[in-house]
Amino acid sequence: MALANLCHTASFSAFFLLPLYVLEQGGSQGDVGMVMGIFSMASAVCRPWISSMIDRIGRKRSYTLGSILMLTAPLLYLGLHDPLGTYYPLFILLRLMHGVGLAICFTAVFTFMADILPQGRLNEGIGMFGISGLLGIALGPILAEATLARYGFTGLFLVAGSLAATALLAHQPLQESHTRHTSTTDRHVSFFGLLKREKFIVVGLLSLMFGVGLAATGSFVAPLAEARGLGYISIYFFCYSGGAIAVRFVSGKLADEVGERAILPYGIFLYIAGILVLPFTYSALLLCVAGALSGIGHGLLFPLLNTMAVRDEPGDLRGKATGIFTGGIDTGIFAGSLILGYIGDWFGLNILFFCAGLCMASAFIIFRFRGSKTEA
Repeated sequence: MALANLCHTASFSAFFLLPLYVLEQGGSQGDVGMVMGIFSMASAVCRPWISSMIDRIGRKRSYTLGSILMLTAPLLYLGLHDPLGTYYPLFILLRLMHGVGLAICFTAVFTFMADILPQGRLNEGIGMFGISGLLGIALGPILAEATLARYGFTGLFLVAGSLAATALLAHQPLQESHTRHTSTTDRHVSFFGLLKREKFIVVGLLSLMFGVGLAATGSFVAPLAEARGLGYISIYFFCYSGGAIAVRFVSGKLADEVGERAILPYGIFLYIAGILVLPFTYSALLLCVAGALSGIGHGLLFPLLNTMAVRDEPGDLRGKATGIFTGGIDTGIFAGSLILGYIGDWFGLNILFFCAGLCMASAFIIFRFRGSKTEA
């Protein structure tokens, strides 16, 4: 499953360079926000259905379905050649389909891991498994940038499709991790019923703020680096992944010992710090620093929030619990990409990153006033 997750994440992160395609085809920063954000909107809107499906038909079958969508979407992008305005509705439709595919895969894979990991080592296990995805985040933009330089966006789309195909094949030998039990306690609990619980309100809100930060780094670092002539854009994502991977070797075990709430504020602070370095970034060195800081923050936040969501939840609810966590992130990415894109158009990229940092800072307020009430 680690190989499949690496390949899917690499396929997804290759599209961190998609903003350059939008701009090349005559789009604006607002169009970048729309094209990148609509991907996450599809994930967020479908999340309740996806989460219920994963609990109903199983993790592996769901992952297979998501993998087919992840393979199909990049190949369909190959048919888009004309200026953006001539195929904009079709492009948006394909982005919606692509977003649903990734939502299924990510929710299914982290639910799968929650099934097989011991409860006392959830942070450590999710964090270490997540290294496969972080390697994918580093690999995807590197492959995309190298392919783009030689073969253009046609090559990029083919590489992304090939990675998704590898993921589709790689997970087939695995056995299903959970057999559904329809207990009277769990079978009537809906996605939105679970969301009413205090723990999931906090997890959902914190994940949403994290998603806004991810929107800033995932959608607008490439245009910033391109505009300032900072060389290889992939160096940011390489340092981002490196920071996230490095911190995973110590943070997971520590969080299992002291609790998620003791570590969470440090992850928020570091991610914000990385975002706020970006307006002052006019060299490759500072681009690396910004990537490393936000990467360390990501390395802390993702497994902590994931563990908070699934800890002590029965197997028949873990898909929904994971869906609330990932759905919060998707909603933040969608809203963040869209709003930040227009802020970038009106006020410039520097103000865009300051606004993203300020929005993420509100996570401290959520954590301070509601975090103490959680069951984590």
